[in-house]
Amino acid sequence: MSLKLYYKNEKHIFDVKEVNGIPFLSYPLFERTGIVKHGFSTRLGGVSTGCWSSMNLSTTRGDDPAHVKRNCELMAEALGVRPEDFTYTHQTHTTNVAVVKEEDRGSHFSETDGMVTDVPGICLVTFYADCVPLYFVDPVRRVIGLSHSGWRGTVGKMGKVTIESMQSEYGSRPEDILAAIGPSICQDCYEVSEDVIERFCQVFDENLHPMLFYRKENGRYQLNLWEANRQILLEAGILREHMAVTNVCTHCNPEVLFSHRRTGNKRGNLSAFLALNENME
Repeated sequence: MSLKLYYKNEKHIFDVKEVNGIPFLSYPLFERTGIVKHGFSTRLGGVSTGCWSSMNLSTTRGDDPAHVKRNCELMAEALGVRPEDFTYTHQTHTTNVAVVKEEDRGSHFSETDGMVTDVPGICLVTFYADCVPLYFVDPVRRVIGLSHSGWRGTVGKMGKVTIESMQSEYGSRPEDILAAIGPSICQDCYEVSEDVIERFCQVFDENLHPMLFYRKENGRYQLNLWEANRQILLEAGILREHMAVTNVCTHCNPEVLFSHRRTGNKRGNLSAFLALNENME
């Protein structure tokens, strides 16, 4: 299967993997730990048709549930996990983070945009079509977190909230945590209104504003969610050398990734996956 991605820069952030004809993106940063299975799906390799073609992983888009179920089975097999261990969020642009325990395996958490766990085998799953995936792996405490951060979540500093949950629940130290900002819409493609920028001005220091947004002649702004989330992770104590920031834009890659800004509601959803390995020594 041919997978041609457009990268915003030449940094090696992702590996493109393909297992049984199912392509997904993987982070060398996490692979090196040897304690997790993870990935970020593309829109390729599934069985869905029409505007959901082909690897749609969400039942909320109007796709045939049988197709979604099969897609989940295919992704699970490619990642080396079990579909019955997929544990989901029903995202509503909150900063609510669920602590996932053994009895929550396979659950759906409503009004929730992030999850943390120390239970091996549970595969955290979140959904995207332009918003920012945030991955967290603590190789010392063997704890993981996965969060969804659109502009509202970014204003609420979802990344910091997730890290604080890992600290309070499991004793994680920010300096030990590896973090990744996943494929999402880039600044060049993300136009927003002044009221959105006003919210960002309220929570980010003024010296950061030139890095986060600029005003155009039409009175609207281009917003950099990648940099905003990077600054949030730095503020929360993540070390620069422990962070991977995406160079893949969902909007710039319509043949490979779903984008709400490009196609509106006529689309499927991408997913981020993160699970602690079972039988770790």
